[in-house]
Amino acid sequence: MKGVVIGGEVGAIIAREKPGEKIELGELLISDNSSSKILLQVYDLSYGSQFSQQDRELMSGIHMEDSDTDFFEKEHRSYVLAKMKSLLTIRQSGSSQTVSSTKDLPDFFSSLREVCVDDLGFLNSSNNSLFLGNVRSGSKVLDVPVRLDGRSVLSHHILVTGTTGRGKSVFLSTLLWEIVKNDWCGVLVLDPHDEYIGRVRVGLKDHPRSEKIFYYTSDSSFPGCRSLKICISVLKPGHFDGIVEWSSAQEDCINAYYRRNPSGWIEDIIMEVPLSDSRFHESTVAVVKRRILNILNLSISNNNIVGSGIFDVVHGEGTVRDIVNILRNGCIVLVDTSRIGGRTELLLGSIVSNEILKSSKIFGEKNISILIEEAPRVLGIDVLERGSNIFATIAREGRKFGVGLIAVTQLPSLIPRSILANMNTKIILGTEMKPERTAIIESASQDLSSDDRAIASLDKGEAIITTNFSRFAIPVKFPSFEEHVLRDKSEKIQKRLFGS
Repeated sequence: MKGVVIGGEVGAIIAREKPGEKIELGELLISDNSSSKILLQVYDLSYGSQFSQQDRELMSGIHMEDSDTDFFEKEHRSYVLAKMKSLLTIRQSGSSQTVSSTKDLPDFFSSLREVCVDDLGFLNSSNNSLFLGNVRSGSKVLDVPVRLDGRSVLSHHILVTGTTGRGKSVFLSTLLWEIVKNDWCGVLVLDPHDEYIGRVRVGLKDHPRSEKIFYYTSDSSFPGCRSLKICISVLKPGHFDGIVEWSSAQEDCINAYYRRNPSGWIEDIIMEVPLSDSRFHESTVAVVKRRILNILNLSISNNNIVGSGIFDVVHGEGTVRDIVNILRNGCIVLVDTSRIGGRTELLLGSIVSNEILKSSKIFGEKNISILIEEAPRVLGIDVLERGSNIFATIAREGRKFGVGLIAVTQLPSLIPRSILANMNTKIILGTEMKPERTAIIESASQDLSSDDRAIASLDKGEAIITTNFSRFAIPVKFPSFEEHVLRDKSEKIQKRLFGS
């Protein structure tokens, strides 16, 4: 027994803490009624006392003078009050559970107890199960894994948000590790920090199904990597949307060159091949040429175009096609973008993402997700005011074709509300800045209006998962990546030796 219900209203039930117990912010409690049990969560704590404020001030003064203030037993004169919200009503029928939204109040003076494993059996999903962590009650971690329908969660987009140092990369590493176990989803990872493969530590290269991991990098020293080269002949004007801001004249010029020579339009611009339509001023072509050379890291030597980065005139014609085919086979493609510029990285993502969406509209038999770090670079309000791009298109329409985004950011307030609303699963880590918490709460799948303090107080590795595919916002704790890998491998060894 943790406490007793003493009053309140729907959404703000008040309980008194039992002496000797400690109720925590975010803790899950159960009120057992005659035919059901109600799952509640603490969202605020305050002090209560039998004495008036004036009496307490008097007693504190006496106490500071080391005088005896034990006029009444301590547990009777002061206590802790917990404010709680009802999450679900759980009904047990034999070995099965049914859950529904709570439409009544717990019994007056009913006892509250800690939630236990048996209370949360309804959380395990059997369809395309994807592990996201273990249920957390306050700071206590329960042996209850949170598993959701992975195909639905991934195709309807995921937002991972939190302040630096709260565990975003750890969560994403664990998420990718779990996705590799399945065959129904491919993931394109644009990795600006080259952290997921595990060059010098444990990473996806150590997965038992490492044959499903394909690593593209411009650093050929890593064993088994693939060369990151893309031929400029595969580029189209639409790939630059949202990445480069062209003037109207520059955009018309680009489209004119593309219409005349779809596979060689970039070369024609760089070599200043004249158009039959001479309506474009020389300075317009010169500016377009200079910007393309800069973005693609190209140069001209002895009247030849030379590539110094990932874009090349000759090599890499099949790279994008190969990546899309790998993803359609349910594999993970890690693209090391740590050695290329920010705009070049986004252009690369735009090229591949366009082909992913195009392919999925035709075939669509596999889920494909695209992981983007620092999402406001392509989904920010200021970016989309200049025009839409492929990432915004996927956020709005991708789920129809099984294409989803995994967007990562510290600053969700920079992303338009319409895009945030389409991110149907949000992994909320500790967020101290009020505007960012507000943006998350206002676009969450469940009502988190009373969870402002809880979100600010989340520690490293703690999160709240709000999703359309769960009946309530689930507090979770996810392990360190190394711990998860060791436990996962240990369980597999035990099953192999002793059976399931």
